[in-house]
Amino acid sequence: MSNLQTPHIKPNGVEIAETVLLPGDPLRAKFIAETFLEDAVCFNEVRGMLGYTGTYKGKKVSVMGTGMGPGSIGIYSYELIHVFGVKNLIRIGTCGALQPEVKLYDVVIGMASSTNSNYMHQYNIPGQLSLHASFDLLYKAYNIAKDKGVPTHVGNILCSEIFYNADKNAMDNWIKMGILAVEMESTALYANAIAGKANALTILTVSDSLVTGEETTPEERQTAFTKMMEIALELA
Repeated sequence: MSNLQTPHIKPNGVEIAETVLLPGDPLRAKFIAETFLEDAVCFNEVRGMLGYTGTYKGKKVSVMGTGMGPGSIGIYSYELIHVFGVKNLIRIGTCGALQPEVKLYDVVIGMASSTNSNYMHQYNIPGQLSLHASFDLLYKAYNIAKDKGVPTHVGNILCSEIFYNADKNAMDNWIKMGILAVEMESTALYANAIAGKANALTILTVSDSLVTGEETTPEERQTAFTKMMEIALELA
């Protein structure tokens, strides 16, 4: 039984699996554990960021909330990789559609992550590093979604560190560049995975559209997006 812990994750001897699903909302982590996992055990409650380990179709898998924004997921993904040896980190969350063909409840898989965040400055790279998902995870996730008949879009997503932007036209040029959707965590996750030689993927469900103005309810965002959860769990 390991006694490893960090200031943010204290498993108290409960094993964290090599594959971890990472919803932003800790209550979504609880929902996944209670709905999909067998013999789920809570491994973290620090700061209310719930984490669980159980089995899915006989394979050990963990799920843990990350909070919102690059800074928050940056902390948890770094510790999971470098302290707890996690190999596969799969973000599951919501996004806002930026293209008309991306509809409410569709699944978006982030092949690459563009950003307006300064997260990458810490690496002192003399240029711009392209942040990308693990091809193996992406390929498997796309085929799982296809087999399940889930409407899925694969491409470039925007990780924004700003939710309420003072510039009301901030999305215009991203839309012109064909960015599929906007969310708030993928850049830090992909950067930490690349630097830590781990695998990462972002799977999102469209909760609202900046094109049509449609949106889902908070209750639906917490529990109704089960298709992306099932796709992610099949990757364990």
